[in-house]
Amino acid sequence: MDLEAFEARIARGELIEADDFMPDAYRRQCLRLIVTHANSELMGALPEREWIPRAPGLARKLAVLSKVQDEIGHAQMIYRVAEDLAAPFAITRQDMLDDLIDGRAKFHNVFTYPAPSWADVGVIAWLVDGAALETQGALLKTSYAPYARILRRICAEEAVHLKHGEDIVLTLASGTPAQRAMLQDALARWWQPLMHFFGPPGESANGDAFRWRIRVATNEELRQGFLRKYVPKILRLGLVIPDPELRFDNASGNWLYGDPDWDEFWRVVRGGGQRTAERLSLRRLSRDEQGWVLAAMSPENAA
Repeated sequence: MDLEAFEARIARGELIEADDFMPDAYRRQCLRLIVTHANSELMGALPEREWIPRAPGLARKLAVLSKVQDEIGHAQMIYRVAEDLAAPFAITRQDMLDDLIDGRAKFHNVFTYPAPSWADVGVIAWLVDGAALETQGALLKTSYAPYARILRRICAEEAVHLKHGEDIVLTLASGTPAQRAMLQDALARWWQPLMHFFGPPGESANGDAFRWRIRVATNEELRQGFLRKYVPKILRLGLVIPDPELRFDNASGNWLYGDPDWDEFWRVVRGGGQRTAERLSLRRLSRDEQGWVLAAMSPENAA
């Protein structure tokens, strides 16, 4: 099958399976997106992992532990999809993990920030995961079938995470003045990373990633979907969103917002996040300490 026939399949809305013909450029674009997602799930477990022993009460500890397990499980499923895509390029799962841990591959900028209070756990599970679900929900329509299939399960589990986070947020919002202040402080710190979550505006939808339906929504479309869904909920809780320019524009149906400091966004993306080095070092330590397990499980030693 040649490129013209492949693109005709895409135009008809067909899905591409792992063993179907696909151009190398399509394979590489899918691989870049999917590996970044896998890396982000793996690294995204770390901010909440810190709170497993510190969560208030056994039920909360178990809920955070379950969420962290889910995120690691998502990463493993996504890496498995990436392995099939990467096979013709002789890239293994271990190569992907090594690229992440050694700083050669990207993970989502939002997971480089600290989580100093229990309110951060609620904001992450409700709003950060809400932003992730906005992105992943759009990717359910991606043209690469194996990725779309696992996203159905991931989105279902992320919806449970949202309820977990919402419960924490509602408890704090209806609690003592100190608890409300802690929640407001967490929202103030996380608002800029949330605005950065989807990437800068002005992205063109005319590139190959959109023409091949690897992606189906622009950064700004995703951000507006998030704002339309969550800004009214945040305001109903009596919380203050730290953007004096944020307002709804009736003419466009969009939320207008102030400049969220895109210089900071690019600094984080390039590896300068507040906890980037620390969290990568935790993953590096884990790899180094557990290397003997991987060696013992290798086909050569298993035989």
